[in-house]
Amino acid sequence: MMQENGKIAPRQFMIFIILFINGSSILLLAKFIAVEAKQDAWITAIILAGLGLLLAWLYKALGSLFPDMTLVGYSQKILGKWMGKIISLLFFTYTFFLCAITLRQISNFFTSTMMPETPIESIHILLLGIVIMGVRYGLENIARTSEIFFPWVCILFFTIVLFVSPQIEFEKIQPVFAKGANPILQAAFMQLGSPYLELVLFLMIFPYVNRIKKASKAFLAGSLIGGIILFSIIMLTILVLGAEATENELFPSYILAQKIDVGRFFQRVEAVMAGLWIITIFFKLQICYYVSVLVIAQTLEMHDYRPLTLPFAMILMVLSIVIAPDMSYLINFIANIWTPYSLVFGLCLPLFLFVVAKVKITFLEKDRS
Repeated sequence: MMQENGKIAPRQFMIFIILFINGSSILLLAKFIAVEAKQDAWITAIILAGLGLLLAWLYKALGSLFPDMTLVGYSQKILGKWMGKIISLLFFTYTFFLCAITLRQISNFFTSTMMPETPIESIHILLLGIVIMGVRYGLENIARTSEIFFPWVCILFFTIVLFVSPQIEFEKIQPVFAKGANPILQAAFMQLGSPYLELVLFLMIFPYVNRIKKASKAFLAGSLIGGIILFSIIMLTILVLGAEATENELFPSYILAQKIDVGRFFQRVEAVMAGLWIITIFFKLQICYYVSVLVIAQTLEMHDYRPLTLPFAMILMVLSIVIAPDMSYLINFIANIWTPYSLVFGLCLPLFLFVVAKVKITFLEKDRS
């Protein structure tokens, strides 16, 4: 059932997770959190990073029980063939839906900030053409490409931190706990779905890491580093723009990069933030699409997932357009509905599989003894 013959290194797996976490979230998460938590959004970001680590621990613990199998494989082993296939098909709908949302987020960013007169379909065709090419070449190719781009992500990130820092105003995060803990915790719960519950997708990639023990550490390390980067961007956005501006702007961290002003000659370099976001969300889209076609290929017991890449891309292109009539609808969906939906696949499903697997393993050991 493996369908993918390639293997990736733990370091490449860690880079995947870092890029995935910061994909769509680096531009939008600050806005979503600030709506509820206001100037305490940075505290919410810390809580989210902690919850993300707990979820990563659950995923790596489940993956370690079946180191040679994907989520599709051990769902059938734990629950039986037909129940496992039903679970896998439902999981496919989640991954494919996430693909559509991610694709729509990229295209909406381009059409609202950089290329307002460009038809959204043109951007979809261009992006999906590159994604199909990468996915058809396989997991190893995507991993090597991520290694090439990751240093640029680090450079762009540190450029933003370095040049925005002089404009920090610590008064903008005061007073701390102005409205108590409830808004902070509510914001943390509502935004857990993107990106941390989405990390469940990596249970489809986990068995392809060439050293499983180090893969577990890479899972946790990637979640921690990704969380730190996300927290830093949210913290900077609040400290520079303030809670009110962060809440009202469509892409607050993009506006943050516009504030860079060094000696009146290094100004309005929002392309730095755009470049950082485009790289990270493109890899998120590619990982989501790869996992989607791999899930359906393994569920249907196909020998190769590659024949599915083109037809599913055509479906994805249509779905990403009909999924939301406009950007405000999409933002409302992500902010208020996505987390409850993601809880089913990102927490309930892996936790249920982990508990049932542990019980089965315990009874088997007792029978042998």
